[in-house]
Amino acid sequence: MKVLGLMSGTSADGVDAVLAQFRGAPHRPRWQILASAAWSYPSPLRQRLVEAGQGQPLAAAAWLELAEAVTDAQAEAARACDPRGEATLVGCHGQTVWHRPPEADRHGVSWQLLLGPQLAQRLQRPVVFDFRSADLALGGQGAPLVPPADAALLGGIGGWRALLNLGGIANLTLLPPAQGPDRSAPVQGWDCGPANTLVDLAVQRFSNGALGFDADGAWARRGRIDEELIGQWLQEPYFQLRPPKSTGRELFGAADLGRRLEALAARQEPDREAAADALASLTAFSAAVVAQDLQRQPRPLELLVAGGGARNGLMIEQLRRRCRGLQVRALAELGIQEQQREALVFALLAWWHHRRHPGGLPAVTGASRAAVLGVRADPQG
Repeated sequence: MKVLGLMSGTSADGVDAVLAQFRGAPHRPRWQILASAAWSYPSPLRQRLVEAGQGQPLAAAAWLELAEAVTDAQAEAARACDPRGEATLVGCHGQTVWHRPPEADRHGVSWQLLLGPQLAQRLQRPVVFDFRSADLALGGQGAPLVPPADAALLGGIGGWRALLNLGGIANLTLLPPAQGPDRSAPVQGWDCGPANTLVDLAVQRFSNGALGFDADGAWARRGRIDEELIGQWLQEPYFQLRPPKSTGRELFGAADLGRRLEALAARQEPDREAAADALASLTAFSAAVVAQDLQRQPRPLELLVAGGGARNGLMIEQLRRRCRGLQVRALAELGIQEQQREALVFALLAWWHHRRHPGGLPAVTGASRAAVLGVRADPQG
């Protein structure tokens, strides 16, 4: 079955699309990527999404217009990836604008902006969307959803295997070994903390909006890393939580960046370039968050990296330095490019929905049981 996957992540920079084919058993399908595309959000739309994701109040009409704009972008990405309409099913994540993990006295909630029935009508194909709600209703975090797909698509090796997505948020998957005493251990996964959110926001602030990200970490390379301050940040409550845990721009957004920049400025040496030093420390902090989490888990043999942060050379260097003894390499070496991984996952989740195969993992999200994920919208007429 050919399925189109659409993913727009926390960075809110656009939509990644993958056309994939799945055959065989749902838990270990035979799969192939047939095509992929990336569709960038126009700058004004991205800015509106970032602001909305950090709590800026909007009128109801503005929310509807934002949902329409997001749906338009999803449709354009779908057509760019699958111009001949080969896919018989579409899996679309939508754009997260707010995520609240479960609390002691209430379930979690998560809002992915999308007009699912409208997208199905425009593409004239069924669309599976709203992938997080069923897991949240069962007491889970609703995130991350990637780990069970990682297990199905890639499988295990001779030891533990780690997969890292460096999007707006850094999230990890740990796959148990294919053999040995840990082979029956559960798949693990969680959100570590910020990857590109704080770095990108800082770049936009320091460049007065002229730049959206630090290409290859070039600006940060001119700076000096404040290891003492990073050590203090790593003691903050979120980084001490044990999985299951999930987070987003609600916690690691503009307000959080402002607090960290104030702390950096208070320690700034007069002869230093403040912006470069701040970017160097924030980039290293993203790597340090991941390294600290990996120290608390079964030691993996390798760390496969995807997402936009995989193109930040300094961030990858910091990962290698802080994860000593761990082979750090690109997921692209296994045939899945940085921008393809999560779109491929949502294609698989849509196929699982079609096959009525559970897409959540209670060991990862904390839900009371596994559930079939997503809501299906069919075109009318």
